[in-house]
Amino acid sequence: MKHDMGNDHVVDVMPSIKAKKSLIADITVSLESEHSEDPFFLVDLGDIITKYRTWKELVPRVDPFYAVKCNTDYTVIKLLADLGASFDCASKVSSRQVAHSNARMQKQALIINYAFYIVLIEIETILNLGVSQSRIIYANPCKQKSFIRYAAKHNVNTMTFDNEAELYKIKEFFPEARLVLRILPPANFKVRFHLGVKFGCHPKKAADLLAKAKELGLNVVGISFHVGSEVKEAEAYAAGVEHAYYVFELGREMGFKFELLDIGGGFPGVDTTEISFKEIADVLNTALDKYFPEGAGVKIIAEPGRYFVASAFTLAVNVIAKRSALQGKPDYDDGQEMMPASPNSEPGYMYYVNDGLHGSFNYLLFDHDKVQPHIVRDCQDETTFISTIWGPTCDGLDLIAEDCRLPELRVGDWLFFENMGAYSVCLSTSFNGMPHPWCYLYCTEQSWFQLYSD
Repeated sequence: MKHDMGNDHVVDVMPSIKAKKSLIADITVSLESEHSEDPFFLVDLGDIITKYRTWKELVPRVDPFYAVKCNTDYTVIKLLADLGASFDCASKVSSRQVAHSNARMQKQALIINYAFYIVLIEIETILNLGVSQSRIIYANPCKQKSFIRYAAKHNVNTMTFDNEAELYKIKEFFPEARLVLRILPPANFKVRFHLGVKFGCHPKKAADLLAKAKELGLNVVGISFHVGSEVKEAEAYAAGVEHAYYVFELGREMGFKFELLDIGGGFPGVDTTEISFKEIADVLNTALDKYFPEGAGVKIIAEPGRYFVASAFTLAVNVIAKRSALQGKPDYDDGQEMMPASPNSEPGYMYYVNDGLHGSFNYLLFDHDKVQPHIVRDCQDETTFISTIWGPTCDGLDLIAEDCRLPELRVGDWLFFENMGAYSVCLSTSFNGMPHPWCYLYCTEQSWFQLYSD
């Protein structure tokens, strides 16, 4: 059973979920029958629905404003909008032209392809879905003037700031805006990336900024903070809430009617992280009940991104070439000649696949994470070798994984990588003219019809 999400995005609604490996195998058989090896995303919309319901269950007082920058896929945004989520936007509009072949779409309805489809993201995309302006926060403390004008024109009136220059811009182009002061949270907790180097006003300087806002006649309605990307310690949120409380009290003493607390993002999107979402929720709820109890007149929001999408996307790629190599990579002497194998050298292989560091794996450039390839065909009992996996471009830095142990693969084999939903689609480029992966969307009937009914 297939359902159209709009913009030619078709969802395959299944009675029950098949194993990812089996589902990918079915799709690749169909592709190979058409002499195609294009990479693709397997997108489990039911996973996103489950994540949303888990959020509402574990942190019911916190309204999720999905961080659009994390994954700009139209279906993800449409699904979250239909679920009732709000949105954290960082820009007016951006576009990317994705060219695909129409022929395969005409032959195979399950495959999502569309010719020269323009993907609009951030504020304009959300508004085009019919989402109310009240469900958008413009959470970029340093905004382009034309974007502030756009927000004013469309009455997207809640936005963040963390510096005096931003206040002057807002005074000039959108003086009616509802402003949220972004403060620095404590930085003594383990996170993958601290964001305080770039954004956030130190709480000790908040009084000066608030005084300037009052002098300019601007309406500051609350406080925001972001503990950092991929938090490793739940107490980071408790400390952030406590710091926000003291700035809240300061603002109220200065005459501001604070009514909004934004606790930012950093929530884990996969089960393999050092800390679970439930652990964070338990600590967070305790802190919120202490400093911002129910009945205090404060709306609490957050900006989860990878939490919603990381585990929903699985990327399938095709092995397009291979080479033999010692230890999985060539070894050269000073004369640039290949060195002969020593008796103790272990043979290995280098594989080239049709997506890479300039495409869906772009996030590896700043995440410095490691990805684990899985093989679609059954090869459990085969001998393994040290292997290196490269992307398809001519860039020598286009390295996806090295020194991983795999059975000997064949050209034409398929690999898949799980947990690929965060900062993959949105950062992918077409460097060297490489195509973007298309998306195969699926969901169980149970999840689908709890949200949509015919």
